[in-house]
Amino acid sequence: MKKRSIIAVFYLVGLTFLSLGISLIILADLGAGAWDAMYVGLNEHFGLSVGTWIFIVGIVLIFVNALLLKERIDASAVIPVVTVGFLIDFWLLFVFADFQVPILALQLAMLVGGVAIIAVGIACYLQSKIARNPMDTLMIAIQTLTGKSMAVSKTMMELGVLIIAFLLGGPIGLGTIFVTLIIGPMIQLFYNPITKLRNHLCEDADRGPLKVNS
Repeated sequence: MKKRSIIAVFYLVGLTFLSLGISLIILADLGAGAWDAMYVGLNEHFGLSVGTWIFIVGIVLIFVNALLLKERIDASAVIPVVTVGFLIDFWLLFVFADFQVPILALQLAMLVGGVAIIAVGIACYLQSKIARNPMDTLMIAIQTLTGKSMAVSKTMMELGVLIIAFLLGGPIGLGTIFVTLIIGPMIQLFYNPITKLRNHLCEDADRGPLKVNS
């Protein structure tokens, strides 16, 4: 039971980090990541909040992933889609509602920090099989179909979405290129140490508290 609780914490922390990182990159205003630029483009063209578009696109991807992996539809994937969509709207519309970035140095820090936070978030919630984000299941589907590494598969996916974001007129800039090229390797960088941390914590939970002989 304690082991499951630890894994659940990794999952929730991962989704929280992911939503915060995405929000920071959007607020940095140097060019959003491919997915986020697409969501903002959809928001500007058709209305609805960024979080709502995350939900809509996520539902579509649930069906696409099932076709690519030739598996049953993963209904549980609705959980991270709804959670991340809600949290991003929470960050953007409430926490940072009136926030403005005054200097370029802070914009760059938010961009780099946002990418790192996203990578940590993805690496954290991939430790669990509770319910996987359909965007990252798509990455795994590409990896399975191509035989490429996680980093390469993520980069391929990001480039494809970037084209869609460009056609929608989303906020694309130098930051977009940075996010698209760096996010895959960053996930790979954090994934192994976070996996070791999870395994260590779960092993301690399995052993239970140490007994002291009287």
